[in-house]
Amino acid sequence: MNGGQQQAYDRGTNIFSPDGRLYQVEYAREAVRRGSVSVGVRARDGVVLAARKHVRSPLLEADGIEKLHKIDDHLGVVSAGHVADARRLVDFSRRRAQTDRLRYGEPIGVEPFTKAVTDHVQEFTQQGGARPFGAALLVGGVEPTTADEDPKPRLFETDPSGTPHEWRATAIGANDDTVREYLEANYDPQSSVQSGIELALSALADAEDGPLAPEEISVATVAPTYRALDADARRDTLDSLDLLDEQAS
Repeated sequence: MNGGQQQAYDRGTNIFSPDGRLYQVEYAREAVRRGSVSVGVRARDGVVLAARKHVRSPLLEADGIEKLHKIDDHLGVVSAGHVADARRLVDFSRRRAQTDRLRYGEPIGVEPFTKAVTDHVQEFTQQGGARPFGAALLVGGVEPTTADEDPKPRLFETDPSGTPHEWRATAIGANDDTVREYLEANYDPQSSVQSGIELALSALADAEDGPLAPEEISVATVAPTYRALDADARRDTLDSLDLLDEQAS
């Protein structure tokens, strides 16, 4: 296929190339790969979500860069890709979760929630005059259970094509292959949430090939409710792992 033919297939979101590809969806995936890396780890008692933030100027307030978002008490997401696109998906996600609470009087399940989000994403791969979302989400949550049941953590990825994938541990964004290789070598399905935090931070440091500053990362857990780690907790964990950037001490 020459450049002119490829450009023609680029122009439409819903035009397939002769080899069955949607170039706009592939470009959206490339936008995700160019975003700062995010990690998800499923532990036996909860889910850990972590992200590296790109602070492009010392004048920029690091806390103003949002990569982690609380969706409901039992649900959280972390994003990679275009920030504005991710914010729109987060707004949709929160409305969808609250709709179920109001309609059914109970929290939405993690898998139905993820499929609702990916259904919304998929619509933008088949509409004229629109483009796919240039963002992906890792959805971490604990399935609603009764008092005598153990919590059931779940971790899903939403792809710009609108496809959901369930993972034990994964990464999206820049250097996701490197982070995933580290997770594959070190993941333990019986680990605790605290061990999951340590694994996620170690994977981020391995991808960056150096120490981390607490201001450059965000960490949250869902075990069984959503909780974001503050700067002191992030600093203490990095210090205990010998991953703390000394200039940040």
